[in-house]
Amino acid sequence: MLFEEQDHCRLQTTNCIPPQVLGSRFSVLGSQFSVLNSQFSILRPELIKNHWARLIVLTAAAYQIAAALEAFFWPKIFWDFLTKNLDGAVKPIPALQIINLLLGIFGLLYEWPLSFIAGTGFHRSIEARLIIYPLSALSALLIYQGTNSGLYYIVGMIAYFWAYSEGEVVCPEPWTLPKRGSAARGRV
Repeated sequence: MLFEEQDHCRLQTTNCIPPQVLGSRFSVLGSQFSVLNSQFSILRPELIKNHWARLIVLTAAAYQIAAALEAFFWPKIFWDFLTKNLDGAVKPIPALQIINLLLGIFGLLYEWPLSFIAGTGFHRSIEARLIIYPLSALSALLIYQGTNSGLYYIVGMIAYFWAYSEGEVVCPEPWTLPKRGSAARGRV
């Protein structure tokens, strides 16, 4: 047996570890790593997608308000290099700027709600967010100053859709976690 192991070592590699021992060592290490992995998965936090999306949309709404205020002084449609048909939305009457200002304020108030709005079914609805925020993104993307906020809205909508598809719920009190054993739609 000793001569067979030495022949194997000479043919395969300079380290003389027989294949039988090598296989058993890896299986022992594999079981140790799986135990360690299961212990660390308990400690590893899970991303709460609706909180992440809320932060992104808050940023988008703040940028949208700033873009609307800037667009009052420098009215410009982002797509004016393609067509001049949309210029009537920003001058002489600043209709698109007012719409962006109102939608930005609504986005801030919806994501960081006042006490009488927090906890209502409308505030806890991810579906309502997925209906309202495409309109906010569209109006932000129409003005030249609002392209960043429009792109942030799109990323926020993707994060909200991810949260919705995993069954997350928005808590009645903002920035909290759902209580265990609650009658929630899914997991957090």
